[in-house]
Amino acid sequence: MFRISAALGLALLTGAAVAQRPEPAARVDARMAAPLPADQAAMKAHVLFLASDAMRGREAGSAEYDIAAQYVAAQFYAAGLRPAGDADAAGTGYLQRVPMVSYRVEGPGKFAWKPRNGRAQPLAPGADFIATANAARAETRVSAPVVFVGHGVTAPQYGHDDYKGVDVRGKIVAVVNGAPAGFGGEESAFFARAGTKARTAQARGAVGLITVAARAAPPRPAAAPAAAPGATAAPLAAVQPVVPAPAPVLPRGPARMTWANPDGTGRVDAAGAPMLGSLTALGAAKLFGADYSRITAAAAAGEKARYTAIRPAGVLSVEVNTSFEKVASSNVVGVIPGSDPKVGKEVVVLSAHLDHIGVRTTGEGDRINNGALDNAIGIASLIEEAKRFAASGTPPRRTVMFLAVTAEEKGLVGADYFANHPTVPIGNIVANVNLDMPVLLYRFQDMTVFGAERSTLGPIVRRAAQSAGVDLTPDANPEEAFFVRSDHFRFVEKGVPSVFLWPGQKGDGGAFRNFLKTCYHRPCDELAKQPILWDQGVRFVDVNYRIAREIADGPARPVWNKGDYFGMLFKGPMAK
Repeated sequence: MFRISAALGLALLTGAAVAQRPEPAARVDARMAAPLPADQAAMKAHVLFLASDAMRGREAGSAEYDIAAQYVAAQFYAAGLRPAGDADAAGTGYLQRVPMVSYRVEGPGKFAWKPRNGRAQPLAPGADFIATANAARAETRVSAPVVFVGHGVTAPQYGHDDYKGVDVRGKIVAVVNGAPAGFGGEESAFFARAGTKARTAQARGAVGLITVAARAAPPRPAAAPAAAPGATAAPLAAVQPVVPAPAPVLPRGPARMTWANPDGTGRVDAAGAPMLGSLTALGAAKLFGADYSRITAAAAAGEKARYTAIRPAGVLSVEVNTSFEKVASSNVVGVIPGSDPKVGKEVVVLSAHLDHIGVRTTGEGDRINNGALDNAIGIASLIEEAKRFAASGTPPRRTVMFLAVTAEEKGLVGADYFANHPTVPIGNIVANVNLDMPVLLYRFQDMTVFGAERSTLGPIVRRAAQSAGVDLTPDANPEEAFFVRSDHFRFVEKGVPSVFLWPGQKGDGGAFRNFLKTCYHRPCDELAKQPILWDQGVRFVDVNYRIAREIADGPARPVWNKGDYFGMLFKGPMAK
């Protein structure tokens, strides 16, 4: 915006001279290019504003994000949506305030290991451990025995329980990262999450969680001095790998973000069993001694069977200080009320995230992460879809909610806040369709709908897509587990059938992969460098409108397919 204003001012001051000066051919060609059709121009106009340099990457909690939220609220109003956020003095109420906290480790923290019948041994920050901030409290103090339980996963549907026969009440649970071999990609990603492991540990009475490096510590130097004649054998600590000087530790760790409870603490997955930190290979060897080789061997083998619980004899003491900073942001919420007297209160949520990652603090040249494809174009699609409902002249049978969420890039924070503080009863929400980063750089021939096979949304989505001349294809990258990585999954965790849509990768889908490789979360995700095909944006909106319309007007609310893993796990309708 500011660059355009400067150029315009210069032109006004020197208009005559500029008028007489011949322009470069490329500039003339660009000005003479045929204007876009109205529907394509409308999409581009949204992205021009939301992904401009003036928005400075729309980072959650920034003034620029707030401006973007007001823009979306104005567009919702223009599309005829009714406000469905918080009531405000102006009587508009499209914004739902999301109180958040930014939190980080203050100082390096302290870890100390006290073997049974031995002295406490402080561990070295950086070399032996890295402390984790605790959003639930400013001071975290835990002293307890440690029990190693493999991946820390309980998954009855897979016949796997790392806690079987293990009493961890009042203990710190130690786990390796990841999930056991043999799990499906989406389930594996879910169980690999630290929050999932913390909830599992808390449910079994643990008081804290640490992760353990799953690779062996570096070997000892080969030329160790020989023991003097008559000397006794060295204790275990003396034969551990040589510990290098502690790595430099910043006085403050990197900031993370979550939404805030009324008392000012941050929302965490398991306040009773917080993630305390991670042990490096050197630190793990100091705790587990000779047993550490069993841990690394089991992890390397990718065992599916339960690990044998390993209990090092001693107590681990942890002290971590966390600093907090209040942050405020907003979701934007508008609805088209349902017209049917029986199902009109049921709600179909269409969502997209409005935030991006802001401005890089280091580097040369352009440092603004504009986020044109991620996810200004998703928000543009959401707005244009709302306008299609209004233009149809026929209100949907079910209520359709349009939800632009904040802080997706901070860990699905805005969607999580809405799922826990919905502006309509959570039991009334029957489906969520999420639009996140459609890469519209090629003429898509198909669509990938993550989660389609898990509920009765699958056939609905397929019929709607086929009516627009587009078929569905399976996930081309199942190892990426995209289904658990975007905002719709916060609705899944509430038992709501949900799907997440992308253009498929048939035809010139290599452009999609190239974008992920070269410009995802980088300054080159901007209009000047991304050849977005706006006609494909209109096609994408058309497919999504058909999907949303069929869900909203369908004879029955969507339900989970019987026996679906996430439907069962989160007690969704009909999963059993």
